[in-house]
Amino acid sequence: MPFKWSLNPYKGCVHSCHYCYARRYHNFLDLNAGRDFESVIFVKANLPHVLRQELRRASWVGDEVAIGTATDPYQPIEGRYQLTRRCLEAFRDHANPVSLITKGTLIIRDVDILSDLANRAGCTVCFSITTLDRERWQQLEPGTPPPAQRLRAMEKLVNSGVRAGVLLSPVIPGITDDMANLESVVRSSADHGAQFLGTRILYLQPGTREHFRGFLNAEYPSLLAEYRRLFPGSYAPKQFQEGIRENVQMLKELHELWDQPAQPPRVLHQLALEV
Repeated sequence: MPFKWSLNPYKGCVHSCHYCYARRYHNFLDLNAGRDFESVIFVKANLPHVLRQELRRASWVGDEVAIGTATDPYQPIEGRYQLTRRCLEAFRDHANPVSLITKGTLIIRDVDILSDLANRAGCTVCFSITTLDRERWQQLEPGTPPPAQRLRAMEKLVNSGVRAGVLLSPVIPGITDDMANLESVVRSSADHGAQFLGTRILYLQPGTREHFRGFLNAEYPSLLAEYRRLFPGSYAPKQFQEGIRENVQMLKELHELWDQPAQPPRVLHQLALEV
């Protein structure tokens, strides 16, 4: 993983993405990776308090923290508990950089804090999008906001000074890996001002694998034999993965979607100039 520290206010996710790698973690609690993952949501109620204690430690050096690496920090329950917002407030108060990954459009509620974080410490938001096709979206991610709404939310963050972009992830063999689907996501991301676009191919670890095969059996039974060939373990062959990455890179160049590096926060940059 490209980060050292992560933070997840919730465990389990009502977004119900059939491919979600975090499904397997419910098995560790003697819950199943199917319906339990989607309906039994753990709320880490004291997280903002503990986080502030950790950020005050003399040993903490201000590393970037990735939020939402296991379950979505902006799934609907965040509207009630506001744990993600309170954690962002703590990071802002300590001028600590963060990155977030989400499918949730509720993130727009926190544009004020995210903008402050971008100015003071650095903030990157990644919107996960697999497809813009309505039928495939509803099959794969039945509990998520529509992808077009996510793109509009991303555009609003970019216009507010927050570095935001798209993770075309996961690319799902036989379902979302066709060039027409990849092109539509890359083109729409560019049209909405994405400042970067990354991609990752589906992987199926125990727990998630069994659930996803059940999904295939119900929705795409013709793909079962191909998946047994393509996924003898958790990952598809490297050559297959590289082919998809090359296609995505070609589409990014076609639509002039150039990845923009994170800029130093304006406040820190100004301090550097004054010194």
